Amino acid sequence: MKALVLSGGKGTRLRPLTHTLAKQLVPVANQPILGYVMNHLMEAGIRETGVIVAPETQEEVRGYLGDGRNWGIEISYIIQDRPLGLAHAVKTARDYLAGDDFVMYLGDNLLGSGISEAVERFEDSRAECMIFLKEVEDPRAFGVAELDGDGNIVRLVEKPKVPPSNLALVGVYIFSPVIHGAIDSIRPSWRGELEITDAIQALMDSGHQVTGEILDSWWLDTGKKDDFLAANTTVLDEYTCRRIDGQVDQDSTVEGRVEVASGATVVRSTIRGPVVIGEGARVENSFVGPFSSIGRRTCIKDSVVEHVVILEESEIEGVVRLEDSLIGRNATVRKPGGLKGSLRLMIGDHSTVEI
Repeated sequence: MKALVLSGGKGTRLRPLTHTLAKQLVPVANQPILGYVMNHLMEAGIRETGVIVAPETQEEVRGYLGDGRNWGIEISYIIQDRPLGLAHAVKTARDYLAGDDFVMYLGDNLLGSGISEAVERFEDSRAECMIFLKEVEDPRAFGVAELDGDGNIVRLVEKPKVPPSNLALVGVYIFSPVIHGAIDSIRPSWRGELEITDAIQALMDSGHQVTGEILDSWWLDTGKKDDFLAANTTVLDEYTCRRIDGQVDQDSTVEGRVEVASGATVVRSTIRGPVVIGEGARVENSFVGPFSSIGRRTCIKDSVVEHVVILEESEIEGVVRLEDSLIGRNATVRKPGGLKGSLRLMIGDHSTVEI
């Protein structure tokens, strides 16, 4: 079995950050989202993966994933000139996928559990497609699946006003090669895109078996700032342990599950976990509150931050309170003096904000 990881698209909902950074490389708990995807593929025993990339961001994606040796996976890069739908991405990768079964994994999705057991169930079944599903409170915002009593998908509905179930489609699918013929049979939707839901519906309409894998653990789509911060909170809460590899001086307090990476320094500060502080970062005369990820070589001085994601080589200085914020790489947030109250910001790479 192969995998197809989608790491293209424009990431418009995370702009301005994604003007200069592929959304799949934005870090959650200081690891790019693509890293979690690759870990799941490695755990499932998949050794060949095609990665769909956009012309604008392919170099950064290649720079992070390389040839895949960090995960024991052989990576082939496939350029999708324009994001014309998930089914179009499969069509673009058709020569690479050839006659193999494959997992399609959207590179901006995070699953609380891996995919190993689902892959085994698919291989033991006679299904041509397996869809990952998650129960949600308001299914009207998602593609929704209707199942029969045996767990087979009988109908897919995109963002229905009256949902047939509360099972939303998650960004992970497993296909047999039969999907290629189904994609050939569909036409672009009103959005001008080839929809994977239309191709799956075509499979069902032609009598092929489509099954559902209902997730017990969490699923997070990191498309928007608040979703991204929620993902960071969830991952920190679940995976952070207490590990101090950097330097913490005697005037500082570290409470709870805090990871201070090698080369990082904490001076006259309080860190209250769960928090991760990246390599070479410096926290001085500051408070870093729960659910914060501080990137490599970032400096926080004379400030209070909580529930934030701050990417690498940024600087936060003299800020009374920064919360619920996403700060890009090489960015600066500085307060000369006089301001009271908290800030909520989302700023892109190489930005400067003086307040």
